[in-house]
Formats: sequence, structure tokens, C-alpha cells
Amino acid sequence: MNILVLAIGKTDDKHIAALSETYENRLKHYINYSFEIIPDIKKVKNLSEAQQKSAEGIQILNKIQNSDTLILLDEKGKSNTSEGFAKFLQKKMNSGLKTLVFVIGGPYGFSKEIYQRANGKIALSEMTFSHQMIRPFLTEQVYRAFTILKNEPYHHR
Repeated sequence: MNILVLAIGKTDDKHIAALSETYENRLKHYINYSFEIIPDIKKVKNLSEAQQKSAEGIQILNKIQNSDTLILLDEKGKSNTSEGFAKFLQKKMNSGLKTLVFVIGGPYGFSKEIYQRANGKIALSEMTFSHQMIRPFLTEQVYRAFTILKNEPYHHR
């Protein structure tokens, strides 16, 4: 299985980017994990919130295949423990899934088209985080999940 993370907008903070890269590099030992930035929409001041979400949605849909499983990072999504998230990933791998895509939306969330296409939603917390901070959080949790599945000592139970 491949894991692809799509995120709207580049990270301006080099510390956040470096932290994400640390866990991306660690994940290479477990799975094909890639992270792709979808450029920010230009001239957003001229767009309504709905128009911005729609434009971002089109870009997201252009990056995925029909066979991909699309999981949105959404504050209204299903919450898990780290162990529960590891089980979720294991089930996806056992199902023979080729590509699991996680999407980190822009500041206003997702368009209705993206919600309709999604195969599920997960929440990393009930709190709201910037879409830039979610990047290292998600990547670390994927890494943690694989260490749990391999019974490695990273995660303390």
C-alpha cells in the first residue's frame, strides 16, 4: 500500500517543514509515504469562502485516482487512539488497497464535492489546529502506527 498526503498550501515555517521531513524519512523503512503540496489558490481576496473551497476541491480531485481511498482530516471526523489508528491502517493494508490518500484542507475546510468523494474522515483532535501544524502531527501518527504494528518501542502503552 502507498500512503499519499495532499495538503493545501506550502509551509512557510522551516521548523514545521523540518519536523514533517524527520518523520517522513523514518517512514521510508515501513511504507511508501509521499507528501504533496497543492499550491494555494491565487487571488483569494476576490473569492468567497465557498469559491475558494471549490477551487481547492478541483485541485484535490485532479490529484487522485478513482481507485484511491480518500480520507479527510476533519475536526468532525472519527477520533482514534494511536492504537486504533494503527488498526485502521492495518485493515487498509489487509484489504489490498493500492493507495490511501489523506487530505489536509485549506483554512476553510473542504468543498461539498470533496466530502461526497471522501471514503472517510478522521480527526486528530477535537481542537482546531492550523493546516500547517497538522502536517507533522499526521506524519508522526502514521510513523507511530507502524511502530505499534511492528511492536517497536517508540510507542509506550
